[in-house]
Amino acid sequence: MEFDEVVRFHGHACPGLALGYRVAEYVIKNFSLRPEDEELVAVVENNSCAVDAVQVVTGCTFGKGNLIFKDYGKQAYTFIKRPSGEALRIAIKWQSPPETDEEKDAWKRYSEGDRSEEVLKVVHSRKARKLKAIMDATDDELFDVKTMTLELPPQARVYPSLICEFCGEKVMEPRARIRDGKIACIPCAEGGDQV
Repeated sequence: MEFDEVVRFHGHACPGLALGYRVAEYVIKNFSLRPEDEELVAVVENNSCAVDAVQVVTGCTFGKGNLIFKDYGKQAYTFIKRPSGEALRIAIKWQSPPETDEEKDAWKRYSEGDRSEEVLKVVHSRKARKLKAIMDATDDELFDVKTMTLELPPQARVYPSLICEFCGEKVMEPRARIRDGKIACIPCAEGGDQV
């Protein structure tokens, strides 16, 4: 799959997307497969732009239940083949090129909401340089890879829906709660907002 296809899905090219693309392509190449359905499971440890590339290239998605998110804030990705349990854990070891003082200043201003042409030019130039460095790097420069065998997580299950008696919205049966003797979704059971 070409990087441009991943960019179309994500909406823009950025260093995080490039890292996810390289991770996913590494997995496809080293597992010698292009998944058709659920024969590959991805466990991602962040919710960065990289995960969009993982979804597009590997076909692992929340909807199919073969994309598992663990909110560890780590640039680490584990892929498990079904039914063998053969797995690759890929941690990013690549270091971004050092920032110039001008880039540090522009990024600070950008983070504070400055979207002037001057700031955007520096920020976009920095992103483009990082993206190129990622795409040009070797796998060994980018990744620390461990091969292992893991127990497979269960395949996705389909559950019946119940109607929350407070908001009237459907809720997956195992996520339903009881509040005041009535079926409730989690937000209504906790007395909070829906969003």
